[in-house]
Amino acid sequence: MLNLSDFQWIRPPKKYHITKDGVEIITDPHTDLWQRTYYGFRNDNAPVLQISSKEQYFSFTVKTQFDSKRRFDQCGIAVYLDSENWLKASVEYENETIQRLGSVVTNHGYSDWASTDINAKIKTVWYRLSRRGADYCIEYSYDGIQFKQMRICHLREGGEEIRFGIYACSPEQSSFQAKFTETELTDCKWLAHK
Repeated sequence: MLNLSDFQWIRPPKKYHITKDGVEIITDPHTDLWQRTYYGFRNDNAPVLQISSKEQYFSFTVKTQFDSKRRFDQCGIAVYLDSENWLKASVEYENETIQRLGSVVTNHGYSDWASTDINAKIKTVWYRLSRRGADYCIEYSYDGIQFKQMRICHLREGGEEIRFGIYACSPEQSSFQAKFTETELTDCKWLAHK
């Protein structure tokens, strides 16, 4: 288990609680991470709790539990280098029927979004972020045992020291509780391609 007291906030939320077992965040309204593409706007005010590492090969796993209830409410994992270079993976609430399990990669100020619809009743997801140099693999699990690939991507500025961790935000007039537990840092579980 990672020592969360070693993590540092980028834009801390107004309400949060850190214990030896995990982190609880109450999201602030109108917080988000997005740059330019399609929507035209730029949002860079979501709280991110991260740790730095120069390690080139590792896997970071965390369990998320969330009580999201308004469009775009989201919580998950992030690698946040600066406002124009980052990635995130989360479940984003859409409506009472569906939410979007997805990921965003932002390189040099342009975001993309890849997602798939999942049932809105799902309120617990594990994420595993694996690093191999400047390449990253994001996986998800509903039970913390069987992980499925969400995305393989490249961060153009993500080859040296990085910062990675967790985030939660509410882009609209909303607020919800997000819990992060079972954080783990291990050897890279994303094996080299032969």
